[in-house]
Amino acid sequence: MKEELIKRFTTYVKIDTQSNEESDTTPSTPGQWDLLKLLEQELKEIGLDEVELDENGYLFATLPANTDKNVPTIGFLAHVDTATDFTGKNVKPQIVENYDGGEIILNKEKNIVLSPEQFPSLNKYIGQTLITTDGTTLLGADDKAGVAEIMTAMNYLVQHPEIKHGTIRVAFTPDEEIGRGPHKFDVKRFNAKYAYTMDGGPLGELEYETFNAAAAKITIKGNNIHPGSAKNKMVNSLKIAMELNALLPAEEAPEHTEGYEGFYHLLQMNGDVEETKLYYIIRDHDRDKFEGKKQHLTNIVEELNEKYDQGTLTLDLNDQYYNMKEKIEENIEVFEYAKEALERLDIEPKITPVRGGTDGAQLSYMGLPTPNIFAGGENMHGKFEYVSVETMEKATQVIIEIAKIYEEKA
Repeated sequence: MKEELIKRFTTYVKIDTQSNEESDTTPSTPGQWDLLKLLEQELKEIGLDEVELDENGYLFATLPANTDKNVPTIGFLAHVDTATDFTGKNVKPQIVENYDGGEIILNKEKNIVLSPEQFPSLNKYIGQTLITTDGTTLLGADDKAGVAEIMTAMNYLVQHPEIKHGTIRVAFTPDEEIGRGPHKFDVKRFNAKYAYTMDGGPLGELEYETFNAAAAKITIKGNNIHPGSAKNKMVNSLKIAMELNALLPAEEAPEHTEGYEGFYHLLQMNGDVEETKLYYIIRDHDRDKFEGKKQHLTNIVEELNEKYDQGTLTLDLNDQYYNMKEKIEENIEVFEYAKEALERLDIEPKITPVRGGTDGAQLSYMGLPTPNIFAGGENMHGKFEYVSVETMEKATQVIIEIAKIYEEKA
């Protein structure tokens, strides 16, 4: 299993599948098609049925039941795209066997070092096999670790028919990192009662609470005049952008929050005197606080429009997903069976709120309750990203164990 996971994962991460917020296609980038088509072929080679890649880049497949029991159909999902935060082009994975607890030189030429002093989480992995970047790209464990784990688990179940299970559906989806993963996901065609995203972080993570999430795009119109004759004429859109950001509560930012604390996050600012564009994301686990944050930003925009004339600022504010806790609690067995699978494998469940979102957040509101399970990645979305192969093995075993539990309890 270990060698299969390494081979699959290192193959997948070399394919550039970074999604693109500015694209209006699905998937948003052509590289995602490359990985999806490879997975389509591999699913057929493994021997799964009903392997279908649709026109929007959603890849479904079926592992038929091998039991006479009436077992509910369950699904396992992972997304093929990588984050927009850092480049995913020309990923060169490095394998560190029997990690000794010291510094890992990612890139000698550029003096990029993965250090346990900076990243104490490394201390959990002494003696294990780690896969890292070369310091110039992200790795893509989010979520190609999940992809590799699902593929390996399905292959294992095909090769071990003595393990009884019900019908299992598999889905690989595009554009999760830009919030569009489930937008064209056909829940009816997927035809599962419950599902699990293999999209979490370190060993033991089991999550059924996510943020409520919104995205805000703000366009600020200025008036650029030669600075020598600008008095009472120039309107500097950059300065209005700075003023707007200063009106948001400084302590409600990602760098100052944890646990259930929400935030406003300025992701991007581009502009000049004439025009500036801001891109924020708004997050909170509590629905009322979430709505309050959106209203506060709306009020700020309205106040600045009154100050600088109507139409100076334009706000485009859209909800992205909601906290899936409500939907999971209505179908609590989907969570309880996963928790039992971890405990059977002597993995301590770490049940924490997701300070982010997964495809499962949207899917749960679309009628497919979908909690999230660890896939193994650490330091995701950046050059210091790494994953433990042993953790990936455990995640693969969790998939198999969940399938066994559903069959046993039917």
